[in-house]
Amino acid sequence: MAPLPAADAETEQFFRKWLETFAGYVREVDYASARPLFHPDVLAFGRHNDVIPGLDQWVATQWNNVWPKTTDFRFVLEQTSILASTDGTMVNVIAPWTSTGYHPDGSPFPRPGRATMIFSRNADGWLCVHSHMSLNRGVPQVSHANRPVKAW
Repeated sequence: MAPLPAADAETEQFFRKWLETFAGYVREVDYASARPLFHPDVLAFGRHNDVIPGLDQWVATQWNNVWPKTTDFRFVLEQTSILASTDGTMVNVIAPWTSTGYHPDGSPFPRPGRATMIFSRNADGWLCVHSHMSLNRGVPQVSHANRPVKAW
């Protein structure tokens, strides 16, 4: 059987930088800066909805219920896999992530999870067309921080 279709070095470098950029926007609670990374009709899975059709709904129902309530979001780049289609038009990123959640009393807890993101390339570059981010088993589902949104 052939090996998984790993991305070439240039593609891998681009998506590792993409992950770092996106994680920075999550930490800053900067929805406005993160939006251009995603197709407007992105299909997402998340804790608050099974299938979320479109970026506006994803921001309202998922991002806004998670980003302000957590801190320290980062992808674990050394454990990330980046697969690419042979024609160079689709990429799949599989990445664990870490963050900090907060109990109702304000005490922190580790909040690790994993993500799968699918990207499509068009004339404008790479856009994420599907995202599934979920917490690891046993991690509390709710976090109680209350940080301000930097930009909608």
